[in-house]
This record gives sequence, structure tokens and C-alpha cells, in this order.
Amino acid sequence: MTDSSSFTPVLPGIVPPMITPLAGLDELDHDALQRLIEHILGGGVHGLFVLGSTGEAPSLSGRLRREVVEHSVKLVKGRVPLLVGVTDTSFTEALELTRFAADQGASAVVIAPPYYFPAHQDDLKRYFTEFAAESPLPVILYNIPSHTKVDISLETAERLIEVPNIVAFKDSSGNMLFYNRLLELAARRPGFPVFMGPEELLGESVLIGGSGGVCGGANLVPSLYVEQYDAAVAGDLQRVHRLQQRLLRISSKIYGVGDAPSGYLKGLKCALSVVGLCSDRMAEPLYSLGDKKRQQIAQNLDDLELTLETSAT
Repeated sequence: MTDSSSFTPVLPGIVPPMITPLAGLDELDHDALQRLIEHILGGGVHGLFVLGSTGEAPSLSGRLRREVVEHSVKLVKGRVPLLVGVTDTSFTEALELTRFAADQGASAVVIAPPYYFPAHQDDLKRYFTEFAAESPLPVILYNIPSHTKVDISLETAERLIEVPNIVAFKDSSGNMLFYNRLLELAARRPGFPVFMGPEELLGESVLIGGSGGVCGGANLVPSLYVEQYDAAVAGDLQRVHRLQQRLLRISSKIYGVGDAPSGYLKGLKCALSVVGLCSDRMAEPLYSLGDKKRQQIAQNLDDLELTLETSAT
């Protein structure tokens, strides 16, 4: 196990969950990966997260996930911390990907509850504790009940925050009461970051003491999310409110075009395709938006005045 007490593997701020650019079935688009990474880092973000939900990690083969990690580490070149999602239904598979990520030079791993068998909270405590003990990298917990069937409860979080190699928490529940209570628990361990998942709650979460956001929209306009984070840290409420309106418009005009529950991801990948950063190919069982909705996304990008900013990268 890594002694994580002597360093911080992830900085507070904006840590985009990067999409996985695909060139075909189980095939990584290397040119698009380089464009995306340079575009995202050029927006001033504080870290990068690969193989999360936005990266479609559960739909990728083990070989492709390793390829994403290997090439992302090489392209980032240590400019920001690189986080790797290792969530899996198999403890062994998650740990083997963690070891691979450590060998490649990643900074930390992110893990959510296994997503097939709904686990009891006692099982989750043991699972994460044992995983952290075996992990050669610092571990960030990821609460995303919409995808895993189970919450990491506050009582479970309270126990796990005390585990030395567990170093941060990302909450995608969208429950602000839970998030507030989580901040209270994390305050008992100085320097323990708590990140917000839903980007629509970024400003509010930072204003009450959150550490930043893992914002999917930062694939497209990273500087906007960095600006919102900076405004919230500075306590500039007028600026936070103004930027919040832009974030909500992105949510409506990009994520809201496709049908739930995967519309946000299809819309984001489509928008990235429209501005020339990657293709809109999804990992099966998801499929790209049709031509009509793609045209709508293109028009919405014009309305949002985002096209020139992203195309110039």
C-alpha cells in the first residue's frame, strides 16, 4: 500500500472525467485522445480523470482500458494529477487495473461500489478497506447510486474516511444534504478533498466548502468550469450566479437533446464531434445520436457561442 499521508495525489479544483474517443469497435482514436488532452489541459484544469462514467469505462474491454491509461499518462506528462477509474464487478480485475495504472505512472485510482450485486453497507466497508490496503495507489471513493444501485452511506463514509490510503471522495448523488454532512465528516481529516459530480451543483458545492468538481462539460469548455470554481473560491456570488446560468444552458442544450438516461453522454460526445475534437462513436450498447439531433446540437452550440472556443484549440 502507498503511504499517501505525505502527499496529495489530487489537487482541489476541476478534474474533468474525460470521454474515451473511439475509432471503431474496441479501438482507441489516438489522434483524438491527444487533441482532447491538450484541449482540456489548455483550459487550466487541476487534474484529469480517465475511465469514469463519462469515459464509458464499464463498456470497454480490459485491453482497451489499459491502452487508455498507458497513452493518457504519456500525453499528460505529469502536468496535472491523472486519476484512473477502476470500478469493476470483480475485486481482482479492479486491483489488477490499479497495479497497471501504478506501473504506468498514474496518480490515484477512483472506485465506486461494484455495480451488479447490490452490496450491504457492511460489505462496502470491508470491500473498500481491503481494496485500499492492497492498492499501490491512493484511492478516491466514488458515490454514484444511479449507476451502482447502492449509496455509500454517511456512516460508511465516516468509517472509510479514516482509512489511510483512502484520500478523497467524489459524490454524484446530487443530494446536497448528504454532501453537506459529508463535508462535516471530511473536516475531521484535514486535507481530505470532497468533489461534486453533477456540474450543475459545482458553484453551490464550492461555496459551502467543497473541493471542486468532476465536470463532464469540461471536456468541451474546460475554462468555463475553472472560472466557476475560481469565482466560488473567491466568494464572488454575482460571478458565480452569472456563470451558473451558462452551465445550466449547456446542461439543457447539450445534455438534454438525447433521451434519458444516456442523453447527457451522447450529447456531450456529439458536441465534441461537431467541434472537431473526436468522433461521436459510442461504446456499445450505446449508440450515437441520429442526424436530426446532431443538427440540433450543432445549432445549440452556435447559440451557446461555444464553437469558436473549442475549434480554436
